[in-house]
Amino acid sequence: MGVYMQTIALVAQKGGSGKTTLALSLAVAATDAGRTVVVIDLDPQASACAWGDRRKQDSPTVIDAQPARLAKALEKAREAGVDLVFIDTPARLEQAAAEAARLADLVLIPCRPTVLDLETLRATAELVTPRSSRPPVVVLNAVPPQAARAEQGAEAVRSMSLDVLPVQVGQRVAHEYAILAGQGVTEHEPGGRAAEDVRHLYAAICGRLDVSTPRGTAG
Repeated sequence: MGVYMQTIALVAQKGGSGKTTLALSLAVAATDAGRTVVVIDLDPQASACAWGDRRKQDSPTVIDAQPARLAKALEKAREAGVDLVFIDTPARLEQAAAEAARLADLVLIPCRPTVLDLETLRATAELVTPRSSRPPVVVLNAVPPQAARAEQGAEAVRSMSLDVLPVQVGQRVAHEYAILAGQGVTEHEPGGRAAEDVRHLYAAICGRLDVSTPRGTAG
C-alpha cells in the first residue's frame, strides 16, 4: 500500500529559466526537512541525473523517465514510500510539460524577470493550466539585486492574470557551484543568501500545498 504523495512539476517552455537548479535545491531542502524525496528527470539531456551521479549522498533519489512512463514512475514512487516528488521537465517539449502538469499537485513556472522570459510565460501557462489540478504558480528566478526589477517582473506576471509567489530567488553564483558539486545550495553554502532564498521558497510551496515545514525550514 502506498503513502500519500505530493508531486510538484517545474515547467517552462523557454530554456535557461533555472528549472533543474531549483528542482534539485528544493529536493535537497525537502530532504533536510524530513521528507522522502524523488526527482524525476524528463529532460533528454538528463542534467538532473548527471547531478545525481556527482552526488555523494544517497538522497534525494534521481531517476529518469519518458513522458509516456511518468504515471508509472509516480506509481512506483508512491509504492516505495516516497512522499514528495519533483518533476524536472525540458524546455520546448510540450508532451513532457503537458503530462507533468496533468499528474502534478502543483505546477511551478520558473521565470527570470527579463522581457524575453516574460514574453514566453503566457504560452507556458496556456499549455499547463487546462491540464493541471490547480492554477500554476510563477516563481521569479535569478532576480537581479535591484528591487525594482523584482517588482516589475511580479507586476508583469500579475498583468497576465497569473499567480506569482511572493518569494523570489536571487541571481547568485552559489547555485551554479552547488550543482557542479552535486549538492543543493542549502548544503553548499548553508548560511548564504541563496540557501535562504531556497528555504523560503520551499516554505512558500509547502504553504500552497497545505503541508508543514518541519525543522524550521522557513528560515
